[in-house]
Amino acid sequence: MGSLVGMTEERTRQALRIIDAFGPSIVVIDEVDHALAGHNSNGDSGVMSRFFGQMQTWLNDHTSDAFVVCTSNDISTLPSAFTRAERFDGLFYVGLPGVQQRRAIWRIYTERYGLDPNQAQPVDADFSGAKIKSCCRLAALLDVPLVEAALNVVPVARTAHESIERLRVWASGRCLSADVPGVFRADAAGVAVKLGRKVRRDPSAN
Repeated sequence: MGSLVGMTEERTRQALRIIDAFGPSIVVIDEVDHALAGHNSNGDSGVMSRFFGQMQTWLNDHTSDAFVVCTSNDISTLPSAFTRAERFDGLFYVGLPGVQQRRAIWRIYTERYGLDPNQAQPVDADFSGAKIKSCCRLAALLDVPLVEAALNVVPVARTAHESIERLRVWASGRCLSADVPGVFRADAAGVAVKLGRKVRRDPSAN
């Protein structure tokens, strides 16, 4: 954003030219719903609207070998035109980590914080990766077992239950699953199920 008339638009064009000049590259826009907040605002003389339009045009028309990845906490705040085909190849729903993912995250952070990897772990069904990290950090800081440290951690599935449930329902049928091939679906009980192509596991594989 710039304070002078036209500066924001010129900075945007310059940034996109730099990306195009890089050649093969990965462009990551974290929390794009916040980065592009106010795209419908009329209080800035249309600056954000023009900025948003530039981004949409570039995503649709750029010929450079740039692979764009965006994350969003609430994609429903973005217009459907922004996320349509040819601007993004796919929308993936990434929910709370499953059992295998949580095990991997525990291994990463117990090693990072020098904790005993064989100690008992707390009940973590509602834990996000950030909460697992927080639990491990507290255990190391307070020099207590993970189970005790977890007493001071409130899972995000509880603190933001309504938001997570709303996003899960919104994503059902609209997004691809980040865990398995196919479209993400959530049944009435809140259990993720998969639809789409089936994958045959090679019986000889480990």
